[in-house]
Amino acid sequence: MGVPAFYRWLSEKYPRTIVDAVEESVMTIEGRKRFNLIDMEAANPNGQEFDNLFIDMNGIIHPCAHPENGEQPRTEEEMFLRLMEYVDRLVACVRPRRLLYMAIDGVAPRAKMNQQRSRRFRSAQEAKQHAEVDKEVREYMELMGQKPPQKQTPWDSNVITPGTKFMAKLSKYMRFYVRDRMNNCPVWKQFKVVFSDASVPGEGEHKLMSYIRTQRSQPGYDPNQHHVLHGLDADLIMLGLATHEAQFSVLREEVLFGKAKWEKDQKNNQTKLDANGVPDAVAKRKRGEFGEHDSSTAPSNLKPLQFLHVSILREYLAIEFE
Repeated sequence: MGVPAFYRWLSEKYPRTIVDAVEESVMTIEGRKRFNLIDMEAANPNGQEFDNLFIDMNGIIHPCAHPENGEQPRTEEEMFLRLMEYVDRLVACVRPRRLLYMAIDGVAPRAKMNQQRSRRFRSAQEAKQHAEVDKEVREYMELMGQKPPQKQTPWDSNVITPGTKFMAKLSKYMRFYVRDRMNNCPVWKQFKVVFSDASVPGEGEHKLMSYIRTQRSQPGYDPNQHHVLHGLDADLIMLGLATHEAQFSVLREEVLFGKAKWEKDQKNNQTKLDANGVPDAVAKRKRGEFGEHDSSTAPSNLKPLQFLHVSILREYLAIEFE
């Protein structure tokens, strides 16, 4: 569910717990970054090796399906393609040696379900209001003799719910993706892959934690394994502390606050104009100079990744509460 403003408070109070991740990628002719083409058998550029990578899939399904900044995917297949590319990115960054565990939220407990229902009803109500406003604007434009823009059917994010056709289709694509990588990528054959879809009850993060606790209770468990957990919820940090693992890191996208966020927004708003004062990207698109896979029509630049090392945070807290 997350803890509002917790990550910001933590990063400002204990800044040395956060380290920028070093990523490697191959740039294709179309100008897209491909992470599955690098040599992942080489040493990890982050200066340390990781054993297990756990991915809370809902943390990347939502940004890939309906990004906040960037073009909305045209089809569900394009959403799934973005999701697979993002998993490639995480695997290339972490390079797990033993395990890759991907978990999608299943049916939640009753209390969480009530909260989800209220959120989804509110989302549906807002979508209905937007549709009514759009209809009024179109009717007004027609009365004024203007041609309204082509109507686009909005994509309903409420389909990211256990039991929907979208989630069943997503699970099918993810299984195909895992089989493809294990057959065609030699590195994927070196570690174990576990995929838990929406048909398995429980939130994704709790599935991951349950797996870690189960492994800890097994005879012969190696306590020096380095776990990496990717997710956007700040409560993952607390769950990482609760595992009592010696080496545990949380991987997430960079979050900017205050002046740093303002400076980046200003930089992104500096749009290059052509001779007629029209944004260059818009002018090219009108002239038809963009191909189907042109880099300008691809998703916007990915946010940098950061590691939050829970072991260092644990040392900070030990000193804090002495």
